[in-house]
Amino acid sequence: MEDPKPNKRNEMALRDATDRDVPALLEVLLAAFLEYQQVLEPPSASHTETLETVGRRLGRGRAVVAEIQNQIVGFAFYEVQNDGLFYFSRLSVLPAFRRRGIGLALVKYIESRAGESNAPGVRLGARLQLPHLIVRYEKMGYRIAKYMTHDGYTQPTYVYMEKIGLRPGA
Repeated sequence: MEDPKPNKRNEMALRDATDRDVPALLEVLLAAFLEYQQVLEPPSASHTETLETVGRRLGRGRAVVAEIQNQIVGFAFYEVQNDGLFYFSRLSVLPAFRRRGIGLALVKYIESRAGESNAPGVRLGARLQLPHLIVRYEKMGYRIAKYMTHDGYTQPTYVYMEKIGLRPGA
């Protein structure tokens, strides 16, 4: 793994993912979600992702990757939903590269694409068991739009959050 300390020689670059990136996307996703493996109830399906499922997700939508020195250190899937909102999921940043603005940059990239497409906004799902993530998205301008319950549960387990009214280049 590359040196995670920021400096001029390892600045971050964002780009759209390609099919060739699928193995790296899976590696980053599994590493990023590992800390939640025994924590979330119900368990996250992220731990069951494979090359095939990651490839299918990429095929039905898009992904933005963050690279440092040609190494993918973070990414997020995104797609347009039936109501026109962009939906992003599986936002993943390698643990050694966190707290450097990579997640924020990935979200801003998706928001920019949504604005350029004249989409009404962006949506994401966040687990209620991870309130620090809900707070982080609220600081980015997202608001809870709907409480959701996983199959087999009687109480809400996650929320949909939305940021509506993006401008081109947001």
